[in-house]
Amino acid sequence: MIVLSELFLVLSGMLIKQLSEQLPTTQIMFFRNFFALLLLAPWLLTAGVAALQTQYLRWHFLRAALGVTAMACLYFAWGNLPLAQSALLKQTSPFFIPLIAFFWLKEPVHKQIFVAIFIGFVGVYFILNPQQGAINFVVLIALLGALIGSFAKVTIRKLGKSENSKLIVFYFSLFATLLSLLPALYYWQGVSVTQLIWLLALALTSTIAQLLLSKAYRLSKAGLLAPFTYSSVFYAAIFGWVFWAEQITTATVVGILLICSAGILAMRGAKT
Repeated sequence: MIVLSELFLVLSGMLIKQLSEQLPTTQIMFFRNFFALLLLAPWLLTAGVAALQTQYLRWHFLRAALGVTAMACLYFAWGNLPLAQSALLKQTSPFFIPLIAFFWLKEPVHKQIFVAIFIGFVGVYFILNPQQGAINFVVLIALLGALIGSFAKVTIRKLGKSENSKLIVFYFSLFATLLSLLPALYYWQGVSVTQLIWLLALALTSTIAQLLLSKAYRLSKAGLLAPFTYSSVFYAAIFGWVFWAEQITTATVVGILLICSAGILAMRGAKT
């Protein structure tokens, strides 16, 4: 589930990169959240209002606030950095998750998981190849988004102990729509029919990714799942090469191999 979630997140990143050339980031965020809310309408009509009952409304709001803030940072990165680099910077998020889960949720993390995360970090370093140039402002924004996104993912784990995946995604879409409305109105631009179709596709891919993500974090520990989010590195490298002619260097190949090794090591650690 977590690997499929990362695939849909990269697909949504490709749509964001395309739309960012035409619309403000705030407006893209609003439509993504609003359309996601509409996509959940059939479930709500079937389940009824009773399905929305929760004792953790403040946690849902916290998860949405963190998620929208991280979304703003990462959407800005998707639109202003190469596809592969944006996805790879997002992968700094798993470096923070195990520590946050350990100190916040008191989740034990096997030492082998920490070794896997370290190997994954080395792999991401190879792919980013910072020796090619200085880190710019957009990169720092992306790193901030990854850090905030780590807190949002651990919050999902907190909610997942009592809430189902659809309820978590519904409240995120509801609160995120409200939180992103005012910024969107401030920078509002006219939207064409073609752009609306792209925005709907963005909402669809993002919602599927969120459902898979929420289900995965409900079934397993946050620190354990972290290394498997590196799978988006592979997707981003391939799609960036196919659609944007981004070169896959030797360093990229070495990095991908290290990250795959980290995932295998994490799986072995999960069984011990």
